[in-house]
Amino acid sequence: MGTVKDVLVPDIGDFKNVPIIELLVKPGDAVKQEDPLLTLESDKATMDIPSPYSGVVKALKIKVGDKVSENSPLLTIEVGADIAVAEPAASKVADMAVTPASSPSISAQQEKIVPAATKAESRAAELQAPPITPKVPGRAQPVHASPSVRSFARELGVDLAHVTGSGPKNRVLKEDVQGYVKGELARPRTGGGFMLPEMPQVDFAKFGAIESVPLSRIKKLAGANLLRNWVGIPHVTQHDESDITDLEAFRKSSSAETEKQGFKLTMLSFLIKACVTALKAHPAFNASLDKSGENLVLKKYYHIGVAVDTPEGLVVPVIRDCDRKGVFDLARELAAVSKRARDKKLSSTEMQGGCFSISSLGGIGGTGFTPIINAPEVAILGVSKAHVKPVYKDGQFVPRLILPLALSYDHRVIDGAAAARFTSYLCSVLSDIRRLLL
Repeated sequence: MGTVKDVLVPDIGDFKNVPIIELLVKPGDAVKQEDPLLTLESDKATMDIPSPYSGVVKALKIKVGDKVSENSPLLTIEVGADIAVAEPAASKVADMAVTPASSPSISAQQEKIVPAATKAESRAAELQAPPITPKVPGRAQPVHASPSVRSFARELGVDLAHVTGSGPKNRVLKEDVQGYVKGELARPRTGGGFMLPEMPQVDFAKFGAIESVPLSRIKKLAGANLLRNWVGIPHVTQHDESDITDLEAFRKSSSAETEKQGFKLTMLSFLIKACVTALKAHPAFNASLDKSGENLVLKKYYHIGVAVDTPEGLVVPVIRDCDRKGVFDLARELAAVSKRARDKKLSSTEMQGGCFSISSLGGIGGTGFTPIINAPEVAILGVSKAHVKPVYKDGQFVPRLILPLALSYDHRVIDGAAAARFTSYLCSVLSDIRRLLL
């Protein structure tokens, strides 16, 4: 019977109440000294907590989301006669000494200074000695990776247990994660899906002068999501036009008041409010498919994502509880969140939890486009630049300001007739500002 040892949070500096973001072991897992047990994330960095002993994990005293400080209890490890008890992690001097010939293991660095005969004897003893860390059936060996690599893998949704490390002692490097992702994207998909032909490799330099410019980090991350959403969701786009002549007149008449308060009253703030009204009337658009794809999750809140153009690429911050805010409140919040996006000060939580998204190119131009759905949402509204057009009204043509709209929707959830009703209702709300009060 082994001895049960408590594992506490070691000295982590001045950090207090640091949240646990990942558990790397479970009861029954065998670990070696210095194997990572869990990952903490402070305001400045992520850090792995190593095991001070070799043994078998008996019980966890924490879970993901718990907050810990120095000396907080984490878990218990059983060490015994058949499992070598390692020295505390604070002392690593002994690791640098030359291992005698009878030692069961020799590091790669030590092998360089040990004679060949001694190495042969050591290998023979190594084969006869029991392994220090017994393998647990169904579990891979512990993954060795730095906190920055673990954070990078989490951003891409990569399970490090599937990545082969190329660093010292099979340590997973950032390049290994990138190579794994590229391999997965290129791997043919079988079984009910379809296989995309491989993109041809072209030597563009043979046709003329070129320059290679690396993509920004935002575009790299967004690119994978856009590809997944475009390939994985059956998109259909419903186009419509709304007469916003009266709405634009009201916006201009109110702009002087908002400018005195330090913000600009944009058409986008009215669009957000109008979309909330339409989502209430058509709740299937304020929903998401669950993981099984067999149930529709109807949301009782109204968080609207707004695409913001930044020098680094497109980001989509989420304006929360839009049903509880007036147009002036939305305009003020839009100005603030857009500034944070361009200053690269958006937090990850500010881009989560959206129900429906709006991508507006009205300030730039164009007559229409097909926006890509921001999964797990089921619809997105594209807005182009408004133009004055002649409209036949009361027996004559009159100039009216017309706003082009494009609604892309997930055809697994929404039928064409429902999409047409949604855009028709939205256009009626935008054409008559009084409907925003209903």
